[in-house]
Amino acid sequence: MTDRTPCQELEVLSCCPGPDPSLVELTLSAPGWTCKPGQFVMLRPKDWGTELIWPRPFSICDVSASGLRIIFQCVGRGTEKLAQLRPGQGVVVWGPLGQWFRLDATRPNLIVAGGIGIAPFVMLAKTKPGNVSLLFGHRLALEAYPFAEIAAQIPGQAMQQTSKADIEAFGQVLAERIKALAGTGQVLACGPEPMLRVIRTYCLRYGTDGQISLENRMACGVGACLGCVARTMQGEYVQSCVHGPVFNVRDIELGE
Repeated sequence: MTDRTPCQELEVLSCCPGPDPSLVELTLSAPGWTCKPGQFVMLRPKDWGTELIWPRPFSICDVSASGLRIIFQCVGRGTEKLAQLRPGQGVVVWGPLGQWFRLDATRPNLIVAGGIGIAPFVMLAKTKPGNVSLLFGHRLALEAYPFAEIAAQIPGQAMQQTSKADIEAFGQVLAERIKALAGTGQVLACGPEPMLRVIRTYCLRYGTDGQISLENRMACGVGACLGCVARTMQGEYVQSCVHGPVFNVRDIELGE
């Protein structure tokens, strides 16, 4: 990474709902730094005032001279207000923050993404890495996600989950793909915690290496507030914003 200003104000270039209005793509002016897949930023629009005190954390979808790209899902008051941003408005941004996915081009890498957890892999796929494939589980229509953008660069398989049978089918494919990597490859995963728990279980069962990105609530992003702690296998609590959000599957507990 390059040297960076930890906190700066960026301008909204665009803020548009996707094919499904619950997913929004936000583009801010270029921050002047680079980052790695899996890192995140904290965002707080200037006009929030005292109505919403804390910023919101988001995975970095992509960053370039064209701008900082974020894809998020509206799930609460903060993200709903973020979806109302308009070009020209200012957003205070600090980042890039956290640990990132370590790709190993010498062996097979399986990306497993669930829902909006696909966002950090857009930047990874843009580098056209070899020895990488994607398994994507989703609830909304596939067109709502940047799946096609990623699948144009690396092999991808998408499985929609709208029923119990769909979830079971995805779990079976997931188990087979992780087992096939035992002793030879690794899993890179981002998505809802229930999916991450299953991935961790399979990785430990079959002896497959893996990295998972936690979606813990964060208030500061720099390890000061202790609001995003995760429990290690040694029983210690660490800040996921600093020690993560990407952890080795063997290092972290997920409440199994």
